Amino acid sequence: MKINLGYVALPITLDITSSHTMTYTRYQMLGPELGNAQLHKIILSNFDALEKILYYNYKNKIHFYRMTSNLIPLATHPEVHYDFYEQYKERYRQIGKMIHDYQIRVDFHPDQYCVLNSVRNDVVDASIRLLKHHVKMMEMMGIEMKLVLHLGGGTYGKKAGMNRFMKVFHLLDSNIQSKIVLENDDKLYHAEDILEVCQMLDLPMVLDYHHHICNPSKTSIMLLLPKIYETWKKEILPPKMHFSSSASKRDFRSHNDYIEIGHFIDFVELLKQYERDVDLMIEAKKKDEALFRLVRQLRFHNYILEGTTLFLHYDKK
Repeated sequence: MKINLGYVALPITLDITSSHTMTYTRYQMLGPELGNAQLHKIILSNFDALEKILYYNYKNKIHFYRMTSNLIPLATHPEVHYDFYEQYKERYRQIGKMIHDYQIRVDFHPDQYCVLNSVRNDVVDASIRLLKHHVKMMEMMGIEMKLVLHLGGGTYGKKAGMNRFMKVFHLLDSNIQSKIVLENDDKLYHAEDILEVCQMLDLPMVLDYHHHICNPSKTSIMLLLPKIYETWKKEILPPKMHFSSSASKRDFRSHNDYIEIGHFIDFVELLKQYERDVDLMIEAKKKDEALFRLVRQLRFHNYILEGTTLFLHYDKK
């Protein structure tokens, strides 16, 4: 059994960003000609940084990575008319080739403004545009990826929110539907809620263990895990999960800079019982530094790792 450990978006070690952005206000001030020229510079800079990050991941044997959703600024703004795709097709292709050659699993996690179950039509429309943009980038790169989404808000109650999400989901193009995976959150929709929706829509579920601790379901995680694994049965990719540690007892929902090793070991020993490969995203403020520190601590505790991939051996009965 192996667990590929990953990190989110921007490695602290390199001190570069693939998330340079531009506000619509700034774009308006410049006007379309200068605004598009500035967009072009920013997009090229983000592509350059992303290629360096992917190479960095390859050199450090990191096989799981969440790409920033801010790679292309203003791509979904309805008032910005610009070719965000075809003129950069060689750059997209090159990034996809690097991901393939380096054997890195990548995904996207659109931001908190992507709310498919909103009661506001304009928010739903903007969310759908955002999903279409992410899927278009995936197609341009030519790689298999997933879009990690939260279910959204709970206006009029959880059941109403779940029903709104499912109604909008059925309106999406099939190529978008096939990319979506759902994650439990830390306040409203717990793991059992998300599992119910995933089972009804035949979607994979991402277990966020920290969110589960903050917002537990009534059913034990040991009873839920086999059902969560089952949601991935049709997928080529292994199940994906998230892990983080609380910043403090008072600020328990926020992520810590690093991972608390004892808490992590308890979790992987729990997963070990199910004998399934997993890709585990480390969500820590220190990003790659937190990942490498965790690797060092695991080696100290006599776990076997190759690069940032953890191998768990179990006794066969």
